[in-house]
Amino acid sequence: MTTTTPHDTSIVAALLDKGVRIPNPGSLEVAADVDPRRISGDNVTIHAGCRIRGAKTVIGAGSTLGAEGPVTVENCQLGRDVELKGGFFAKAVFLDRANMGLAAHVREGSLLEEESGGAHCVGLKQTILFPFVTLGSLINFCDCLMSGGTSRADHSEVGSSYIHFNFTPDGNKTTASLFGDVPRGVMLDQPAIFLGGQGGAVGPVRTGYGTVVAAGSVLRGDVNDDGMLVVPRPAPGITRPVAKHSYRQLPRLLERNLTYIASLDALEAWYRGVRGDFFAAWPLGELVHEGALAAIASGRSERVKRL
Repeated sequence: MTTTTPHDTSIVAALLDKGVRIPNPGSLEVAADVDPRRISGDNVTIHAGCRIRGAKTVIGAGSTLGAEGPVTVENCQLGRDVELKGGFFAKAVFLDRANMGLAAHVREGSLLEEESGGAHCVGLKQTILFPFVTLGSLINFCDCLMSGGTSRADHSEVGSSYIHFNFTPDGNKTTASLFGDVPRGVMLDQPAIFLGGQGGAVGPVRTGYGTVVAAGSVLRGDVNDDGMLVVPRPAPGITRPVAKHSYRQLPRLLERNLTYIASLDALEAWYRGVRGDFFAAWPLGELVHEGALAAIASGRSERVKRL
C-alpha cells in the first residue's frame, strides 16, 4: 500500500519549481515514492484535493488533473494534454489528449489511446479504447477492446447507461469482448461502431465495423459482418432450476478468448515495431510507451488466468 506524507512538502515544492501549476499547494497529497522528474513542468495543472501516488506515475506536458473534482492517480502513465477531470485512476495508461469526466474509476490494464475517453461516472478495468472512441455517462465497460472510426468527428461510441456484462453467477470471467479488431483498427480507416445507450452486451461477443446496435437492447451474440444494424430480440422468459458450472458453449468460449489473446499479441507487436519510435520523440514518451506495453501484458495475463 502506497503511503502519503502530507507534511512533507518537498515534492510539491519541486513540482512548483519546475513550473507545474498548483493553485492550492496545501491541498495536494503526493506520496514519497513519486519522482518529480517523471512529471512535466510544461503547462501541467494539478487542482485542489488531488492525490498522486506511485513510483511509476508519469504526467506528460499540458495535462490537467482535477478540473471538476479531486483526482487520485496511482502508478498511471499520462501522455500529453490528458484531462482527468475527477475520480480514481490506478495502473492505467492515457495517451495524448485522452480524457475522463467526473467520478471516473479506471483500473489496472486499461489503455486509452489518443483522444479517446468518457463523460462522468465511467468504470473501466482491463479496457482498451483505440483513438477517438467515446463513452457516454454511467457506463461499466470492463474487459473489452473497442476500435473503429477515423477522427473526432467520426468515432466509435458507447451510449450512456451501457454495461458490458463480464461476470457470470459461477464467477466466470472468460468474457472479454472485441468491438472491432486490432489488425484493421490500428489503421484508423474503419467505419465507426455504435452501441446504443441504456443497453448492454453479454461477453464474450464480437462485432464487425460499422455495427449499429439499437438503444435499450442487450447484445447476446456475435455480429460477424460489417455494416449491420442490430435490434436484438428480448430474451424469452424462463423459470427452471439453476444448472451450475454449465458450459454448453465451451468451444465458442475458448475460441473467443484465444482470439482476444491473439489480438493483444498483435497490439503488442504494433507498439513494439511501429509506435515505439514515435513515443521516443518527445520527453517522457518512452516511459508512457513502457506503461502501454505493461497494460497490454496485464490484459494478456488476465485472460490467461481466467481461462
